[in-house]
Amino acid sequence: MKKIFIIILFFILAIGLYLYLANVYAYFIFGRIGLKAPTAQGFYMFNEKAAGGNLTYAAIGDSLTSGMGLNKYEESFPYLLAEDLSKSGKITLHNFSYPGYRTDDLIENLLEPAIAAKPKIITLLIGVNDIHGFYSAEKFKKNYQYILEQLSKKTEAEIYAISLPFIGGEAFLPPNNYYFESKTAEFNKIIEELAAAYGAKYIDIAEPTRAMFLKNGPYYAADKFHPSAVGQALWEKIIFDNITLGR
Repeated sequence: MKKIFIIILFFILAIGLYLYLANVYAYFIFGRIGLKAPTAQGFYMFNEKAAGGNLTYAAIGDSLTSGMGLNKYEESFPYLLAEDLSKSGKITLHNFSYPGYRTDDLIENLLEPAIAAKPKIITLLIGVNDIHGFYSAEKFKKNYQYILEQLSKKTEAEIYAISLPFIGGEAFLPPNNYYFESKTAEFNKIIEELAAAYGAKYIDIAEPTRAMFLKNGPYYAADKFHPSAVGQALWEKIIFDNITLGR
C-alpha cells in the first residue's frame, strides 16, 4: 500500500513539474525573442481638414492594443481603425495601452486619463495577461465590471468591449494550451455578459480568427504569441465592421 502511495505521489509531482516547466519554457522563449512595442505618440489626428466636429477615439488595453511585435504603431488595429473611421470625418486617436497590463494595472494607470480625454468611441481589449497571471474569474469579473462602470458613467462614449483572442496556439505545450483556451472562453463569456449589462457592444474577434491563430503562420509576430501586422489587420476589419458611431 505504501509503495502504491509513493508511486501515485511521484506521478502527481511529475505532472506538476511538467506543467510548471512547460509554462516557464514558453515565457523563456518570449523573453529570449524580446519583442518590443513600437514607439507611439499619445494621440494621432486624421483627416484634420474635414468639416464638422472631431470624433475622439480612445484605444484602451495591453500589448495587443499597443502593437507589441509590430514594426510601427501604424500597423496596429487602433491606428488602422482610426484611419478607416476618418474616411467619414475628423478623428483623434488616443493611445491608452501598455504591454503586460492586467485589469488592475489599467484601473490604476489608464482609466482616469482615458476618461479625461472625453472620448466618443472606446475600444477595450484587456484580460489576456489576467489569464496568464492566473487571475480567478471572480477577480477578473470584478475588475472588468468596475472598468465598464466607470467608462459608462463618466464618458458619453460608445464602448466596444472586444473579446480576448485565442492566441499562442503552438506557443504553449499541452495541456497548458487547452487550459488557456478554456480560460479565454470563460473570460469572454464574462465580457459579453458585462457588456450587455452596461450598454457596451461586444465584438467577438476570438471565434472568427480561431482557425487562423491555431497554428503558427503569417498572423503571428516572431514570438508566435503576439499578432503580426497581418493579424492586427484581420482584427481591425472585424472591429471596423461592427463600429456604428462616426460612420
